[in-house]
Parts: sequence; C-alpha cells; structure tokens
Amino acid sequence: MRHSILTFAGIVAVIFGLIFMLQGLGVIRYPASSFMVDNSVWVTRGAIIAGLGALVVAGMRVVPVKRRRD
Repeated sequence: MRHSILTFAGIVAVIFGLIFMLQGLGVIRYPASSFMVDNSVWVTRGAIIAGLGALVVAGMRVVPVKRRRD
C-alpha cells in the first residue's frame, strides 16, 4: 500500500513540476494574472520538484515490495 502511495505522489510531483516549469517559461498562461507566468524562478523550482518526483518513482521501481505471508 505504501509503495503505491509513494509512486502516486511521485507522479503527481512530476506533473506539478512540469506545470510550474511551463508557467515559468510562459507556455501556460493560466490564470493570466498568475505571479508564476514568465518568472524564471519557477522554472528552477519546477525542475527541482519534477526531479525529486522522478527520483521517488524510480526509487519505488527499484525497491522490492514485501509480500505478507498469510
């Protein structure tokens, strides 16, 4: 169960990181009044978030899942 939750959280982090990067680059301009649009700080922060999320997903792929014996 914990394995699935961490994998899901990693995928969500990658998605949000990519959205932050695209807003920082000005590709996504929604909402138009967002403080993140065309702000290079959010490109860096988004890359960090996406990278950490990818590490979590990769880590969950490497770590074996313990199965219970019933």
